[in-house]
Amino acid sequence: MLDSQAVLDILRPVQDPELQKSLVELNMIRNVTIDAEGNVRFTLVLTTPACPLREFIVEDCQKAVKTLAGVGAVEVDVTAETPQQKVTLPNQQGVPGIKNIIAISSGKGGVGKSTVAVNVAVALAQAGAKTGLLDADIYGPNAPTMLGLASAKVMVQKDSKDQDVLEPAFNHGIKMVSMGFLIDPDQPVIWRGPMLNGIIRQFLYQVDWGELDYLVIDLPPGTGDAQLTLIQAVPMSGAVIVTTPQTVSLLDARRGLKMFEQLGAKVLGIVENMSYFIPPDLPNRRYDLFGSGGGEKTAQELGVPFLGGVPLEIPVREGGDRGIPIVVEFPDSAAAKALTAIAQQIAAKVSVAALT
Repeated sequence: MLDSQAVLDILRPVQDPELQKSLVELNMIRNVTIDAEGNVRFTLVLTTPACPLREFIVEDCQKAVKTLAGVGAVEVDVTAETPQQKVTLPNQQGVPGIKNIIAISSGKGGVGKSTVAVNVAVALAQAGAKTGLLDADIYGPNAPTMLGLASAKVMVQKDSKDQDVLEPAFNHGIKMVSMGFLIDPDQPVIWRGPMLNGIIRQFLYQVDWGELDYLVIDLPPGTGDAQLTLIQAVPMSGAVIVTTPQTVSLLDARRGLKMFEQLGAKVLGIVENMSYFIPPDLPNRRYDLFGSGGGEKTAQELGVPFLGGVPLEIPVREGGDRGIPIVVEFPDSAAAKALTAIAQQIAAKVSVAALT
């Protein structure tokens, strides 16, 4: 008999590729309906709007249901419910409304960490996720320029307890706060650790973030106060380490990665930026300006995922200077495709971490 239970039973062997569990057991198949002609319709609830395997999962579901006798068309409505990250360390306090916090870090400066953070955040928003970006690089707040918000100023409002709350700026689909909104462009930030700790906590807990699936945090380079404050303050879904293929960059990346592991924070993987150069007049050529394969090799040696390599293309720099991320301006470019795929991988691994 063709009914909703038969549909659920035939879908039970179909698994989420990342979680390696049945879609039915995970309650990802809902609202099964069957009309008089045998047309089946149901809702597939993914764990992230940025699921990299969305089309494959839908195809597997349709193939399975079509094996049932009497089935006509199979229509799958796809939606997503991003899981909430769990508190894993003592004294951590979650940020109300924020489901997952992702740190983008690097061992040294100049590797394009902010470029990766901005484009990953925008790519997640493009996929339909509610996304925010916290620029925790207090001494060098460049994210506002990269998002076209260099002249923005955040508003200060009062909450229900009469406390000051910052209203984040908004552009390209994401909310953002940055030290760059609070100081003049040429003003240096000359602070010791306690003041840095205070402003990062303010950006976490005294900003009207609303409901977010992901808060991406652009950390300063190195292994200092900002990283320590973040890990101790909030339950993190994980950290992403950005490096270049260059040996000196990889050495610092290893130290940064080990810091997160030593402090009990999950490392989601390594991103190799500036993997190779694509000349604009010779798009089919590539040059390994900073070496080759170092990020992937380091990931293998340290037992963490390699999330992908991002080529060095002139429009990446130009778009960052003009406030238009490459994933917005040239989504079909090699760099944009690589950054979008990296964002999807990050989202998938965050879901696995939250549900296991």
